[in-house]
Amino acid sequence: MNESFLILIVLADSTVRVAAPLVLAALGGMFAERSGVIDIGLEGKMLAAAFAAAAIAATSGSALAGLGAAIAVSVLLSLLHGFACITHRGNQVVSGMALNIVLAGLTVVVGNAWFGRGGQTPQLEGSARFAPIDLPFAAQVQNVPVLGPIYAGIISGQNILVYVTAAVVPLTAWLLYRTRFGLRLRAVGETPGAVDTAGISVSLTRYRALVLGGVMCGLSGAYLSIAHNAGFVRDMSAGKGYLALAALIFGKWRPVPTLLACILFAFADAIQSRLQGKALPIVGVIPVQFIQALPYVLTVLLLAGFVGRAIAPKAIGVPYAKER
Repeated sequence: MNESFLILIVLADSTVRVAAPLVLAALGGMFAERSGVIDIGLEGKMLAAAFAAAAIAATSGSALAGLGAAIAVSVLLSLLHGFACITHRGNQVVSGMALNIVLAGLTVVVGNAWFGRGGQTPQLEGSARFAPIDLPFAAQVQNVPVLGPIYAGIISGQNILVYVTAAVVPLTAWLLYRTRFGLRLRAVGETPGAVDTAGISVSLTRYRALVLGGVMCGLSGAYLSIAHNAGFVRDMSAGKGYLALAALIFGKWRPVPTLLACILFAFADAIQSRLQGKALPIVGVIPVQFIQALPYVLTVLLLAGFVGRAIAPKAIGVPYAKER
């Protein structure tokens, strides 16, 4: 088989694996931000969820228990963010950044206290992590031209959370655009005063949006530590929460464009992994640090104005005070 085609299959497979946590976190942030709450704390919630998942999975031996812990921790953090920003009308950016900063240190401190490994959790094995799933007939069709390698090398062999991510994208679009809840959520993010006048609770709607975002971030963090990797390490989210937020802005707060933005960033990450240590024509070997910065450089360039103006929900970042 053509070597270039095989390289594309490998890159596509790597892109899917890297994109999954970005998509989950970005769609989680979409619920919050479409309701009018800035969710810059995606990074912190992903990190806390990753630690909770790995810690509980390591002690219980169950990946499902770890996943449940990750979702619970992430939802609690979302509610804490909502308590500061919705109930007490605090600054949403400050609250989100506070979560990021506190959790970056807290996960290491708690991890070191529990396991004594410098903030890391023990290596996960067996049922303590989500293993790749071989879909039916993957081995039989892998030699079929074109379609075989795509099915066997990209679609098959992913863990359950990748398939959950694939299902979450259309589900999110359906919730936002085809349900009463989605209509109210989008209205709260645009004209909360009119929604309040209609007898719908702005605060309750925003809290619901934050809970949904917490569930998504919990899935994203669990993916990092008990599916894509086999344990928690310090700062393992590595800025993915910020990339997810950038993808959300790049996608203009819409599900499908946000998905495509996440895939683009993940592809850049997959490319940088293959370019490390490789000699390129004319320029030779590029420093590893520059290669590793590619996804973030791409993010800055895109958000600097190359994709047109992204118009945020009108009420985003504005605390709502009910008129008496």
